Amino acid sequence: MKKLVAEFIGTLWLVLGGCGSAVLAAAYPELGIGFVGVAIAFGLTVVTMAYAIGHISGCHLNPAVSIGLWAGGRFDKKELISYIVAQILGGIAGAGILYIIATGKAGFEIGGFAANGYGEHSPGGYSLLAALVTEIVMTFMFLIIILGATHSKAPKGFAGLAIGLGLTLIHLISIPVTNTSVNPARSISQALFVQGWATEQLWLFVVAPIVGAILAGFVYKMISPEND
Repeated sequence: MKKLVAEFIGTLWLVLGGCGSAVLAAAYPELGIGFVGVAIAFGLTVVTMAYAIGHISGCHLNPAVSIGLWAGGRFDKKELISYIVAQILGGIAGAGILYIIATGKAGFEIGGFAANGYGEHSPGGYSLLAALVTEIVMTFMFLIIILGATHSKAPKGFAGLAIGLGLTLIHLISIPVTNTSVNPARSISQALFVQGWATEQLWLFVVAPIVGAILAGFVYKMISPEND
């Protein structure tokens, strides 16, 4: 239960910090933080939680990460479903808090609410195929970073920084394409509030990260020093 509470809190923080920066601060008049600021915010949520709850739950904060770690032989399948449920609920709670804050401003319109999308709902107008490839490849690389940084032979104490910086880089690359998911819990939480097109396109942001994570888990298992 301690692990699940930690995952709930951590995923709440990821959504509130990352999506919150996109909704509240990205285009703020004159002082907006833009795409770069949002990318940094997502990275910071992971870095801060890695050191806050990493020793409790492993700080997955993402169903794709849990699944990828399982595929890589680093996570017990008995805990997989409970972790995913805790992460999704934490994401929804974070989006709920963000909605309460955002609607506190007169004239607020929910708009995209930092939801993920493709086609006309992609920030840069990218196609379904481009979004699919982006999400699979970015999640694949994210899991390679996680599996490598947390390996027993990796430098100690730096995993949180490597993973957070990796997520920042992923956002810098892919925000224009999909608004960056690589995390089904983050996508589900925002889509529930936007509804309509966001829920219709949600399948891609659940399927693609999971596919990328599983591929990374199997690939890293093959190249891991433990198999030398």
